[in-house]
Amino acid sequence: MNLEERIQAFVKLGDFLSQFSRKGIVKNESVPYNDLFFDGFKHQIKLAKEHNSWFTDDNIYFALENWSNALTKSNINQFVTNYHFKDLNPKKVAIIMAGNIPLVGFHDFFCVLLSGHEVLVKQSSNDKYLLPFLAKYLEHITLELKGKISFNEGRLKEFDAVIATGSDNTARYFEYYFKGKPSIIRKNRNSVAALTGNETEDQLAQLSNDIFRYYGLGCRNVSKLFVPKEYNFESFFKAMYSWHPIINGAKYANNYDYNKAVYLMSEFDMLENGFLMIKEDTSYSSPIATVFYEHYETIDSLKNKLEIDSEKIQCIVSNGLFTNEIDFGNTQNPNLWDYADSVDTLDFLLKIS
Repeated sequence: MNLEERIQAFVKLGDFLSQFSRKGIVKNESVPYNDLFFDGFKHQIKLAKEHNSWFTDDNIYFALENWSNALTKSNINQFVTNYHFKDLNPKKVAIIMAGNIPLVGFHDFFCVLLSGHEVLVKQSSNDKYLLPFLAKYLEHITLELKGKISFNEGRLKEFDAVIATGSDNTARYFEYYFKGKPSIIRKNRNSVAALTGNETEDQLAQLSNDIFRYYGLGCRNVSKLFVPKEYNFESFFKAMYSWHPIINGAKYANNYDYNKAVYLMSEFDMLENGFLMIKEDTSYSSPIATVFYEHYETIDSLKNKLEIDSEKIQCIVSNGLFTNEIDFGNTQNPNLWDYADSVDTLDFLLKIS
């Protein structure tokens, strides 16, 4: 199976996913094998929502839209253009996936199969319905992929390399357990926004998407603001208001109430608007329904701090301040080449011997 055939398999998967969006589910009769898979995938989406209440319709379909938009022939061709796909000896690559947002481990899955290796997936119990079904679709449209995709709920055995995502604590376990294998081990990271006070209403409104999408559970969600001294949060809170229905979700509301009670009993200073709290804190990782903030003296001092703390940071949202910044509203729309932790997964896979 050559590279072009592998690319075409994922392009067809992107076409299949294009039928499922926040605007509605619309069956496209030109998509192959819809008679076998269309209704079945609707059922898997239903199961995913029932199993994990963080996986709302809006969040699941947002994730599916992103992958449908990413898996086009032009995007994948642009993605692979800087790599040398040699005739490698296929290995079995294990992926230990997180389950904080829908299909969060799909990029690793995509890269392993695109590189020509076999994949062994250990899913999180929080996200176990969508990917196996999509893997079956891939196997059906491309018979050569049969036998190259497997899922394991128990202890991983008989693999040659591993990509594992977890917390800082689990990463220490992963590093010890997989020390004899080629590996990518991902730890906790969070995303930040650097504000100057000169942001437009639209930029702050776009920032609200970076904060609230997926309830703030992703590493690409902004959990920390850096603001100048005497920053006025009035415009910030006004821009957040479009997301106020988020408080109607029971799990989010429970976290909001709990964290607010903790802050009040601890007599912490914080500001809140009924569905979001902001608290001055040096940490990067904030609880659900909370965004931390920290003041900076100068842009240069902020750049220096974020460079020192770079291993804690996934994305920086700002407007013209950083060379590696992301535009407001775009943290949850990564390109195929926007690697987690800035570690080139495909390069790693192509160099496994």
